[in-house]
Amino acid sequence: MSIGKSLPHDAAPLHVTGQARYIDDIPLPSDALHLAFGLSTVAHGDITDIDLTAVRAAEGVVAVMTAADFTEVPDCSPSLGDEPLLATGTVHFVGQPVFLVIATSHLAARKAARLGKITYRERPALLTVDDALAANSRFENGPVIWTKGDPVRAIDSAPHSVDGSFEVGGQEHFYLEGQVAACLPQEGGDMVVLSSTQHPTEIQHKVAHALHLPMSGVRVEVRRMGGGFGGKESQGNWLAVACAVAARATGKPCKMRYDRDDDMVITGKRHDLRILYRAGFDDTGKLTGVEFTHLFRCGWSMDLSLPVADRAMLHADNCYLLPAVRIESHRLKTNTTSATAFRGFGGPQGMIGIERVMDHVAHALRLDPLAVRRANFYRAMSETAGGPSAPPHPPESISAKVKVEPEADLTSRGRAASVGSHALPPDGAVQTTPFQMPVEDFIGHELTAELEHTSDYQSRRAAIAAWNAKSPILKRGIALTPVKFGISFTLTHLNQAGALVHVYQDGSVVLNHGGTEMGQGLFQKVAQVTASVFGLDASAVKITATDTAKVPNTSATAASSGSDLNGMAAQAAATTIRDRMAAFIAEKHQVAPETVRFKDGMVRVAGEEYDFPRVAAWAYQARVSLSSTGFYATPKITWDRLRGQGRPFLYFAYGAAVTEVVIDTLTGENRILRADLLHDTGASLNPALDIGQIEGAYVQGAGWLTTEELVWDAKGRLTTHAPSTYKIPACSDRPPVFNVSLWGKGNREDTVGKSKAVGEPPFMLGISALYALSDAVAACGDGSVYPALDAPATAERVLAAVGRVRNHG
Repeated sequence: MSIGKSLPHDAAPLHVTGQARYIDDIPLPSDALHLAFGLSTVAHGDITDIDLTAVRAAEGVVAVMTAADFTEVPDCSPSLGDEPLLATGTVHFVGQPVFLVIATSHLAARKAARLGKITYRERPALLTVDDALAANSRFENGPVIWTKGDPVRAIDSAPHSVDGSFEVGGQEHFYLEGQVAACLPQEGGDMVVLSSTQHPTEIQHKVAHALHLPMSGVRVEVRRMGGGFGGKESQGNWLAVACAVAARATGKPCKMRYDRDDDMVITGKRHDLRILYRAGFDDTGKLTGVEFTHLFRCGWSMDLSLPVADRAMLHADNCYLLPAVRIESHRLKTNTTSATAFRGFGGPQGMIGIERVMDHVAHALRLDPLAVRRANFYRAMSETAGGPSAPPHPPESISAKVKVEPEADLTSRGRAASVGSHALPPDGAVQTTPFQMPVEDFIGHELTAELEHTSDYQSRRAAIAAWNAKSPILKRGIALTPVKFGISFTLTHLNQAGALVHVYQDGSVVLNHGGTEMGQGLFQKVAQVTASVFGLDASAVKITATDTAKVPNTSATAASSGSDLNGMAAQAAATTIRDRMAAFIAEKHQVAPETVRFKDGMVRVAGEEYDFPRVAAWAYQARVSLSSTGFYATPKITWDRLRGQGRPFLYFAYGAAVTEVVIDTLTGENRILRADLLHDTGASLNPALDIGQIEGAYVQGAGWLTTEELVWDAKGRLTTHAPSTYKIPACSDRPPVFNVSLWGKGNREDTVGKSKAVGEPPFMLGISALYALSDAVAACGDGSVYPALDAPATAERVLAAVGRVRNHG
């Protein structure tokens, strides 16, 4: 079986040797043209004059386009149709494309684009959530509100309560390969598009619409991306459409690539927001009721803001049974770049709110935050009707550990102590989320207990308290936070996938499916699934580029669904071919087809053994079809968005992280000393790839909450638009002690190989870094003032929080 093996990424040798071809590496015809946008310099204003004389006269310029050159300006939006390719009279954010330069080289196009002279009549710009609220500028008529129980009464009658306001910053995707596309005109007006996109079908749809072609007239190919993280789900539309209209106008291949500064200014980010909260609780920290208000800054266009904000609401409970809850979500329209999909797709923003509540409650009661979290957990599977029990120490757990010198690990290593048992919620056998979905697969108790033990959480917490008592300048902190993340697209019809598998007469296998490869190892996993059906080694399966002409109507490779959807589709296609081969060879031997075995590259039947290529050749000669499509649609899911009720997810993926940090109370400088992660991937399709995903996700999540600060000035200009001003985590920022383990228990749902999604869920493990910093800051005071750290908890914010707790607020 190829499934479950720790095989390297299929393109790893190509990556490390520089031979992997990305769009910018693909040779185009010598007469290919290059494009660049001329960008708005104001956040909101009417265009009163456009002087492009200097642009047209610039060296290498072939043509220049504005909105006036179109009868209907093509739309680039993934949702509302509110993103014209070029501004139509009014600009809505700094960096909005106003004109398009077509030139003989990339550099010539960029230089010429800087020569445009655009005059504006500036209008008031709404830059913040407060501006948008005051102007009632939003994408829906009012806030979306979900309610379960009577939270107002529950909070008001509770023995204790807390409330607060929490600023959560956005995040730049910072994929290594920037946005890029190329279009090659074909005979009959058709178009071939090469795009660095997570959503080839959307590119196909948008280009077809722009060129007034049926979708069959546009073919989109994606071999690989140099990272995506959600930033290439919809943002690539602009480049592909621009290249398509330019290629149609000139009759020549056209290519467009954003330089890093332009990429950061033009493209959307993770949604930032303000979270207001109020919670009531008892002496143990168990919540009686909680209220959340989410104020999302969505930017100038709708993009994917509605489903992002919805998913934040869907994850506002995280691992906790909330008996009475009200979630109010505002999707606010501002004159900033349109926020978009980012790893977790709103889930992290929802989850961090309830983790803030847990941290605040624990501080108010002077309890270990883990005890408060555990007191509010959903019931374990073993206590839910029909749910099996998970082992306390899972067998076949797979770990990756980063070794360091002993002095780098400033922790004690004693065995963890038990925190005690949890009380059953009073609501009987059924426990439901705020959106009324039963939680039947909760493994948080067992998983957290395992991590508490393996990370020495309790003894380290005691050692940190003792260390802090003797250290006036440096303070350490520790936090254990859990994750429960729902898997499926919340737009139900997107939960489908197709695949195409060929077996050639020499026994070689070719695989194509609708998922896209962005470095996460999806292609390798699906190849392993396909190979396992035929009893072959994964290396026997040829992986080909995603192509809309081979597999139509694909969903984006997003929502952590890539392996789930495409793996099942490929498995179905391969199974169809294998069953045909089995029926053929069984008939030759006068035995039942189900007795035929495909294993280790051999086909065993009636006591005979043949190699796979020989059986493939025989089947071909007997006119047996060795090609098949496969299709998969996720079962069980139903979702009523307007009512905020249903089962939007097939299952939940779980995880937990312990992070230890140290802060300098004189400067706010801080660093992560150690991270211990235990994550639920079900029965992993490829443990090596999954561990890599978990490590990267944790670092990216911690970066979001600690160093990655997006700053706009009073005019709406992004000032952190380059690596020199925007701080992503570097290799040196990873924890010097970094332990990662997989929870070795299969998915209870019928997923491919009983695996679970791993793309987005581990991102939220980084939340533990923020609350470890909160713990360290709290150690600077007497416990009377909650640190109330906003995110990202930069050195400046940590220093300010230290001042608050030391000066009693």
